[in-house]
Amino acid sequence: MQKLKKIAAITMARNDEFFLSRWVEYYGHELGNENLYIILDGTDQDAPKNANGANIIKLPHTDMSRTAGDKYRIGKISDLANKLFKTYDIVIGCDSDEFLIVDPNAKKSLCEYLSESKYKTTVSGLGFDIGQNMKTEKTIDTSKPMLSQREYALLSTRYTKPVVLFRPARWGSGFHHVKGKNFHIDKNLYLLHFGAVDMNMLIKKAEKRGADWVNHLRRRGNGTINAVTTKTAHGETHIKIARIMQRIFRPIYAIGKPGMIGIQWVIKIPKRFTKTTI
Repeated sequence: MQKLKKIAAITMARNDEFFLSRWVEYYGHELGNENLYIILDGTDQDAPKNANGANIIKLPHTDMSRTAGDKYRIGKISDLANKLFKTYDIVIGCDSDEFLIVDPNAKKSLCEYLSESKYKTTVSGLGFDIGQNMKTEKTIDTSKPMLSQREYALLSTRYTKPVVLFRPARWGSGFHHVKGKNFHIDKNLYLLHFGAVDMNMLIKKAEKRGADWVNHLRRRGNGTINAVTTKTAHGETHIKIARIMQRIFRPIYAIGKPGMIGIQWVIKIPKRFTKTTI
């Protein structure tokens, strides 16, 4: 049996107790809390209660534009990742509402699977942008696993992210690419994004930004939520086709990222994914 490699996971968050605690719960179970690195954007921020043993870094918060903020955050995370390679074999970096899973059919833990991987620099999981179907799904019960309450996702190139590094490198903003490197989509890895998992959560976030944001959300909705609510959901065949398409097609303006030539498919999340307990 191959020796398990030492793997770290990094995220950066501000005012995000719900997702950050879920992030700690999942990656802590997979990798151990002592291998989690949480950068808190603001000295006023508190770590989740379940983050005992995790490495907490607090940085002063500075208000920035979205673009400047994205560059600042990914710079800090990339700097930390490259330092961690002095003691770690693999580093995972992602937002606190993103969860890299191994298909339960592979019957391996995340640590086991990545330890056996042969990629040189980076690897991506196929992106699932999970949303609330407003016709059939209720407000999320925060005491229960999210995947037990949500059935649909938008197959999204935006979330097919190269979140795993096998050697020092630098991520682009939002982890959407690794600078100067190609991407590879593994057949058994998925990156689940939960930012649109619940409309009420989105409205509460919008309320902090002002009435205009709330009105816009109520009037226009959310793109992912609208898609999973109105589009026909497909099965696993479309998941396999999407993986092939994203490997082949590249946007002209971003050759280092996956593409699907504008096609948007909603899929039904395989039931076995609930075994991840996310």
